[in-house]
Amino acid sequence: MNRTEAAKNRERVVQTASEMFRKDGYDGTGIAALMKASGLTNGAFYKQFASKEALIAEATAHGLGENEAHWQKVLEQAEGDPLQAITDWYLSEPHLSHRGLGCTYATLATEAPRHEEDVQKAFDQSIRRTLSLLSGAAETGDTSDGAGEGEREDAAIRHLSRLVGALILARAVADSTLADRIVAANKSPD
Repeated sequence: MNRTEAAKNRERVVQTASEMFRKDGYDGTGIAALMKASGLTNGAFYKQFASKEALIAEATAHGLGENEAHWQKVLEQAEGDPLQAITDWYLSEPHLSHRGLGCTYATLATEAPRHEEDVQKAFDQSIRRTLSLLSGAAETGDTSDGAGEGEREDAAIRHLSRLVGALILARAVADSTLADRIVAANKSPD
């Protein structure tokens, strides 16, 4: 196998792991199932990664990078209030229903403290970048009201926390009416 193939295999494992971790959690995803889903052998895992924990950190960073790309795209395409556009997209039925392809914050943030520091650092970096996106959207949107940088960042923290919390809670309940109410209550402005 040449370096190009090895790199493609590694990328495939990281992408597959990112999706499986979001869907089933870090501990709910075994190496054998992950490698089978990637179309590779267990032995290939140990040639590519030092440990499962190393893959967890890399796949988490990958998933968080996908988050950021989606948030950026929604904000760039927003018509009107960019923060309302991100809210409507984030709390939509497709996002609610597809954990494996959805938000890494909502699926893995509660698991991150039980893993090595590299996982938490990936969250640190991504959250800071997402807050910057949201702060910038507040600055250019109709909601800035002359707010300073610190106030915009605090508002971004509240907005991100509200969205992620609403998604987690709506996914957690069995009652679809309650899930819909959680989503609806968090879609409208304060």
